[in-house]
Formats: sequence, C-alpha cells, structure tokens
Amino acid sequence: MEQPQIEISTADLDDPTDTAALIALLDAYAADPMGAGSPLSAATRRELVPGLRTVPGACVLLARANRVPVGVAVCFTGFSTFRARPLTNVHDLAVLPNWRGQGIGKQLLAAVETIARERNHCKVTLEVREDNPAARGLYRNLGFGGGSVASTDAGAKADDGQAVQYLFLEKRL
Repeated sequence: MEQPQIEISTADLDDPTDTAALIALLDAYAADPMGAGSPLSAATRRELVPGLRTVPGACVLLARANRVPVGVAVCFTGFSTFRARPLTNVHDLAVLPNWRGQGIGKQLLAAVETIARERNHCKVTLEVREDNPAARGLYRNLGFGGGSVASTDAGAKADDGQAVQYLFLEKRL
C-alpha cells in the first residue's frame, strides 16, 4: 500500500472547510482518553472558532492525508521573561487514532518549529500527560526537554483513578 501524501497547512479561520476540520479534529481529541475523555460541548463547538479569531498570535495547523484532515496543532504566542523574547506554546497537538505512528505529529511539530523560527521566537513549549508515553517519546526524540510537573488536573483521571499529572517541556530555538 502506498504511503499517503501528508500536507501541513495553516488553517484559515474564515474558511468553513478549515474550521469544520479544526472542530472535528479537536472534538475527536477531546473524546480520546488522552484528551478530556468526552467530546466538546455544543457551546464549545459554537464558540471555538470565533474565540480563536480574537487571540493575537494564535496559529492553527492542519495535517491532511490525501486532503482528508487527520491532525491538528493549536499554538499561541507567549513571552519568555528570562529571554525577553516571544515563544510558541503548543496548546493542542492531536492526530486521529487510525493515523498515529505515521509521523504526522512529527511533521506538525516541524511546521510549528518553522513558524516559531520565522517569528523569531526563542522556544516552543508544550504540556504532556505524564501517563502518555507515546507522546512523551515523540517530544523527547524531537529535542523537547524539561519535564517538571506543570499541573495536576483533578477532573481528569488516569486508568488507575488518580488525578492526571502534566509535564512541561520546552525546545529552545
């Protein structure tokens, strides 16, 4: 079987095709056990795109396999006080379950890094669930380091019923 062509592009938040893809991908991610474990609410689905349009420095990347949306990265601009420069924070990175393990997350993060460098950002940051070894391995292989516990989400539960812990990782540029 031939490997599908993967295309990474910046989402146009005024394009109904791109916004439908964004909502569908984030809804699938939210429903995943490594997401929130339940789909997005109707209100969130309604308010997501209008809300993103108001955030300065927001960047949404879509991954498509043969034109079908299969992955997403939602990023925001932050600021590093220690380096006195802007940074890129990856708030959401998701690939549909049937497409995982094919390098799509790696391609999305490479595109994020390219944009961060173009914007003269000093680093890319993200959080990852401590109980998500696949994502943690991907991030480590791509040069993300750190690993301090960033937060605990008492609402999210791991398989053992404990509150989920998140690790804060960064890649300096």
